Amino acid sequence: MKVATEVKAARRIWGPGRYIDVVITDEKTGKRLGVECKYQGTAGTAEEKIPATIQDIVHWPIPGIVVIDGEGFSTNMQGYLMSTGKVVWYQELEEWLRLYFGL
Repeated sequence: MKVATEVKAARRIWGPGRYIDVVITDEKTGKRLGVECKYQGTAGTAEEKIPATIQDIVHWPIPGIVVIDGEGFSTNMQGYLMSTGKVVWYQELEEWLRLYFGL
């Protein structure tokens, strides 16, 4: 596996560059995955930015997920995030990656 960070992936609609936090590449197959990382330690509005991140993933040239961690996500937001199929808790990431990359 090869890992790259802050990988440029074109531009957002309003002009600034779009960057993916982490891109994982299986060097044998060429299969790639973009990963955005979000932490919410306490209750607050930061969790409200994640739905926009999920929408942004649609415009990436590769598949992507958002990895979340922290105690600050509200119950309602947790339910929404898990319902998208694009969000994975950090504790479950290894299992998810093994499934995705067929390891």
